Amino acid sequence: MPTRPPSPEQQKEITVLCVRTAVLLMQFSAESVLVESVSRRLGLALGVDTVEVALTANGITISTLCGAHAETAVRRNVDRGINMRTVTDVQRIMLDAEEGRLDIAGVTARLDNLTQERYNRWIVAVMIGLSCACFARLAGADLPACGITFAASFVAMTVRHQLAHLHFNPLVNFFIAAFVATSIAAQGLIHELTDKPRVAMAASVLLLVPGFPLINSVADMVKGYVNTGIARGAMAALLCAASCGGILLAMTVWNAWAWIQ
Repeated sequence: MPTRPPSPEQQKEITVLCVRTAVLLMQFSAESVLVESVSRRLGLALGVDTVEVALTANGITISTLCGAHAETAVRRNVDRGINMRTVTDVQRIMLDAEEGRLDIAGVTARLDNLTQERYNRWIVAVMIGLSCACFARLAGADLPACGITFAASFVAMTVRHQLAHLHFNPLVNFFIAAFVATSIAAQGLIHELTDKPRVAMAASVLLLVPGFPLINSVADMVKGYVNTGIARGAMAALLCAASCGGILLAMTVWNAWAWIQ
């Protein structure tokens, strides 16, 4: 902990670091209670008396108080997907500051050097294909149906990655990915490649279930962050609706209404 109170200039830097930390956590899908806890603990570790945090779905406001002097910072939040490595790295920076190993300059340098590394997209696509095929197998699919599921989900995930790389709206991304996955899986029904075409069509779109946003939504509302929880839940519902739209369009185009016949 600092041995003397920070100056007004240092307090301003601490406030900026707190809001920067909160934005990083929020952007990469940390739950709201973690965002507030880490940013508050970082400010206290760097020497301010109190840190007040206000979260919304697309913005963060943080105020710090040191003696009679207050500083406030506001930043806009833009969703950047899920990256738990960045979330973990930010928490480690806060813990190092609490243990006295980092001062204001050290925290700034560590935040500047953060890298948002991700798994190789081809490895992710293969693993997604295998996981969807395994779900199909658990649901009683035969080997041809598992193969169709793997191919459909692999291609859909590749398309999803490419559309995300091109900065398409997530709703458009999910709609197109659902259309691609269902179109490929429908070939098992059209050409009678398997005895379990319904299982293949269902399992091939499991990659589009927005599990993380739904879990965060419920966790936020249970822990008192109703506004952010509702916003995250609404976005998850829209992603589900976009996926359903893509599935329905593909089933209409290929006349493959296997789920309701």
